[in-house]
Amino acid sequence: MSTPAKWSVALVLENGQVFRGEGFGARVESIGEVVFNTSITGYQEIISDPSYCGQIVVMTATQIGNVGINRDDLEARKVACAGFAIRELSPIPSSWRAEDTLAAWLAQSGVPGIDCIDTRALTRVLRDQGAMRGAITPHVAPGEIESVLGRVRQSPKMDGLDLVPRVTTAATYEWNAETWRAKDDGRALPTPPIGHHVVAYDFGIKENILRQLRDVGCRVTVVPASMPAREALALGADGFFLSNGPGDPAAVTYGVQATKELIASGKPVFGICLGHQILGLALGARTLKLPFGHHGGNHPVLDKTTGKVEITSQNHGFVVDPSTLPSGVHVTHENLFDHSNEGIAVEGKPIFSVQYHPEASPGPHDATYLFARFRDALARGK
Repeated sequence: MSTPAKWSVALVLENGQVFRGEGFGARVESIGEVVFNTSITGYQEIISDPSYCGQIVVMTATQIGNVGINRDDLEARKVACAGFAIRELSPIPSSWRAEDTLAAWLAQSGVPGIDCIDTRALTRVLRDQGAMRGAITPHVAPGEIESVLGRVRQSPKMDGLDLVPRVTTAATYEWNAETWRAKDDGRALPTPPIGHHVVAYDFGIKENILRQLRDVGCRVTVVPASMPAREALALGADGFFLSNGPGDPAAVTYGVQATKELIASGKPVFGICLGHQILGLALGARTLKLPFGHHGGNHPVLDKTTGKVEITSQNHGFVVDPSTLPSGVHVTHENLFDHSNEGIAVEGKPIFSVQYHPEASPGPHDATYLFARFRDALARGK
């Protein structure tokens, strides 16, 4: 695994600030919304998360690339993020699981990276002024930066942007894991009994969500985000799952309409992240854009149904406004950093969702119980 040569690049923000550094990955210009992630591990899962489509991810951890890249930790077959910004690229990956380097993987994926920049200063800009559009560009000559800035300012904002078509599946398929997760001693886990059929709407679904559904005994059919509810209902599922994904949830009008009809069916519905926001919209609530979003693996969330606090993995720029929830829909989870909404449920019905990522990829495993809750709702429905 050789370390490829670097070149001069710049990260140009829409406010005119420029961070000059060294390039790795693909030698191209890419524009997107610049956000920061506070996770200290899991860079591969973050980069391959389809929810980051259209975004340049800034890692606050100082050294990235230490453990290389391997096929087992990918969350999607195709990298969707617009770029990757870090303080220091590890020159040599050190892990027995490594199959490639971060730089080579990004180059193959057509995604540019930048390192040797002050990510702490960049993060403070984004925290104080909010997430903003930016570009990673190899066009760094004095006369070129102004042109890059013009392209950044002409690019679409995240508000009102539907990015789901870029990441959803083109066709319906049955998901089957090739291998099961191993125990600590290396022995394979037994295949769980398949007792429930779940139709999962793919708004940008992560691989580990599918694994978690399978682990609690679900047979999963993944369908395109644009599938009308009547076609999904015709598949004879016991319940429905609404996945994570990128962009503004209010722009995913087809998903909201389909969810309204799924709710009316009376069958269990479980949503995560964008799926949570789409469920909220389908129930009549509104969504809001956060100043810089929640991106990291250390967010404390209160489960109001149990009184317990769990540490969660998060990646979202929009939230459901709890003040707009209709009668009969209540808040189940609350973010203890800023008290924003992290979960909702419909009273007396098997319909619920959470804003964060209970599948823990990357992140803690505190919230995996939610998949068991969904399984129990499916069993009661039968």
